[in-house]
Formats: sequence, structure tokens, C-alpha cells
Amino acid sequence: MRTALVIGTGLIGTSVALALHSRGVRVHLMDHDPAQARTAAALGAGTDEEPEGRVDLAVVAVPPAHVAETLAEAIRGGRARGYLDVASVKGGPRRDLEALGCDLSGYLGTHPMAGRERSGPLAGTADLFEGRPWVLTPTRETDTEVLNLALELVSLCRAVPVVMDADAHDRAVALVSHTPQLVSSMVAARLQDADETAVRLCGQGIRDVTRIAASDPRLWLDILSANPGPVAEILSAVAADLDETVRALRALASADKDDREAGAAGVEDVLRRGNAGRGRVPGKHGAAPTAYETVTVLIGDQPGELARIFADAGRAGVNIEDVRIEHATGQQAGLMQLMVEPRAVPVLVAALTDRGWSIRQ
Repeated sequence: MRTALVIGTGLIGTSVALALHSRGVRVHLMDHDPAQARTAAALGAGTDEEPEGRVDLAVVAVPPAHVAETLAEAIRGGRARGYLDVASVKGGPRRDLEALGCDLSGYLGTHPMAGRERSGPLAGTADLFEGRPWVLTPTRETDTEVLNLALELVSLCRAVPVVMDADAHDRAVALVSHTPQLVSSMVAARLQDADETAVRLCGQGIRDVTRIAASDPRLWLDILSANPGPVAEILSAVAADLDETVRALRALASADKDDREAGAAGVEDVLRRGNAGRGRVPGKHGAAPTAYETVTVLIGDQPGELARIFADAGRAGVNIEDVRIEHATGQQAGLMQLMVEPRAVPVLVAALTDRGWSIRQ
């Protein structure tokens, strides 16, 4: 691939362009808002000048509701040898293209499973897709050249190709992406009118659950509008679990012993099913989940502390598999949770203690 046209310079489009440009592809940028294309160009994503002729690949990175129209215009204009989109839903745009009478042999629907809470070209990064799954949804009509161009794009972006049926993809992302967004938003919405005293008690649990609730509502309305059926089905199942859990919790407050026991069993059931589901989430590098143990260290909120603790762990020969920081309320300190393999715990604790770190049990 020598040339590419990226149509839509938000987070995903700009990140694609940055990755391609950094690897020697001449990238042309287009956007309905020319100022966004100029911003992406200024960031080093390519040029906002029109290509002189047909490019190798056109990447459409616009909201799902506009994918088919934008693709149809590009295909009819003969802008590229191959066309793909990176929208988060796949079945609808393809059916819309079919309804518009487009030749779909030169088109392939794709979806990079990567993103951030921020949007727009300034949020783009060339490494956004590194190591992340990138779904490809070819059909019998898909031209081999287009599939090869898509695979080259995924390789240049350092992502991992995953081939799926379009509708199966939409059901999958409803479960692992779209529904979690809504559930996170609904939990965060409970905080809007909460008493300030309660909000001040927020810890790492509520921060984890509500992190993605900071996402752009307009962007998510576009995404959910393109995949409402599968998301509604999953939310309906969640709602059934909620109803059962509410009944179980109310039973726990009953004066009747049998009711309390039934309530406890109901709550335990949902917690255990949650354990089982969480255990299926892929672990590091997409491998099977690994059980790590946590070493908690008191750390000051000052320059150099993170570098120092990582260096001390490295000197002890311990690999930090994951890390979280829970900031203390009203204090310039926090608790740093270092996730390591179980056999590394005593080595790390001894090394950090020797170097003056305060270990919390």
C-alpha cells in the first residue's frame, strides 16, 4: 500500500492515518469539517490536499449513520482500489450499501476494537491499535485484493486480524462494548444528585465501573442507534437479573429465616455467575486469564515515585503484570496495587521493604 484516503478525522480516523503515515504511506485526509482535517494534518497524520488520482485504499471513519452514504459517494467517484469502514457496527451499513445499489466486491466492513474516552483528532495516536483485535467481515462477494489491502492495513497498524460474520460481530459488540457503556452510564448517573458526603467516599471500585461513562454522549448515541436490537436483548437479560437481585436483597431484610436464606442464595448466585463470567475475559496479550496476587504499597504523590518503585521491582527481578492506583482523599498519597505472579510476592515484598517502601496488607 502506497497511498490511502482517510475520510473522517476523529479519534479512529486520525489514529489510522497517523499509523499509516508513520510507516511510509502517503495519506490524504478528508472531513465534513475541513478544520478537523487540517488539525489531523498538523499532527502529522498526512495531508488535507485532494489526491491527484485513485488511491490504493479508502478508509471511511465516520459515524455509523453516515457510513453507507459516505462509502457510496466514494465508490461511485472511483476514489480507490479498495474501500473499507471502521464503524463499530457492521450489518446495518452493508445492508444500506446494498439498498443503494453499490457494487460491494470492492468493499470490506471492519472494526478495530480500540478506543478512548476522548474524541476528535487531538485524541488520536499512532499506537492506538497495537496488539488490539481488528475485526474483518468479508463475504463471498469480497474481492481478494480488497481483503489483502485490509490485512495490510491491520498489519501496518500493528493490530491482530479477526474474521467474523457481520451480524455475529454486532451481537458480540453489543455484549462486550455497547451494553457495558450503558450500564456504566446508568451507574454514574446515580452520582449526579447524590449527597456530597457520599461522593467523597468514591474509591477505586466506582472509578473502575464508571470510567467509560465519561465518553462522548453524541458519539454513543450514533453507535447505539445503529445496533439497538442486540443491545436491547442483552439489557433485557440484565434487567431480569436486576429484578431477581432486588427481590433477593429485600428477602435478606425479612424477619423470616427461610426468606433470608433464599435471599442470600439469590445474591450469592449472581455474584458467583459474575465470577465465572469475569474469568472468561482474556488475560495478558489475549492469553487465558492468569491469577495474579496483589502487593499494595503506600506511595507519595510526587515526581519520580512511580519510576522509583518500578526500578526497585526491576532490580528484584520481578515483572509487574498490572498496576492500579487508588488516590487517598485529601492527602498527597495513594495506594499502589502491583499485580504479580504468586511466586514473586515474597521476593517483591522483601525488596520493597528493604528499600523503605511501606507495604499494606
